[in-house]
Amino acid sequence: MTADPGQLRFFVDETSLGLGKALAIARKDVIHTGHPLIRTDVPLGALDTEWIPPVSGRGLAVLSRDRHIRTKPGELALLKDHELRVFWIAGKRDVGTWDALVRLVRRWDDIEATLNAWGPGPWFMAVNERNLSPIGL
Repeated sequence: MTADPGQLRFFVDETSLGLGKALAIARKDVIHTGHPLIRTDVPLGALDTEWIPPVSGRGLAVLSRDRHIRTKPGELALLKDHELRVFWIAGKRDVGTWDALVRLVRRWDDIEATLNAWGPGPWFMAVNERNLSPIGL
């Protein structure tokens, strides 16, 4: 499946590149760092401070395993200033690509419902094994 520029809703950052590539194959509304539809603005190796503005400017929600994006002052300020919406694949330890994909597929209806219910950002939502839970910024 090829991403449709008119249907894009989600961006997967480079911390989850394998996951992003798998989702981009399966869905028309997902792109990732280095994807042809965003490659010039968000090439491979782009820092969080570089990709947040163009991703937010496109109105995309972020899927990420990066637990530190909301704890680094520079990234947190950008997250707030650009009203970013983040779904963090949560856990005490990092999960592999397969486990992250399984979790997202199981929670996808919750992700969709949260995107609709919570509306504009900024917000940060933990995607846990059994539910989604907001995390304060």
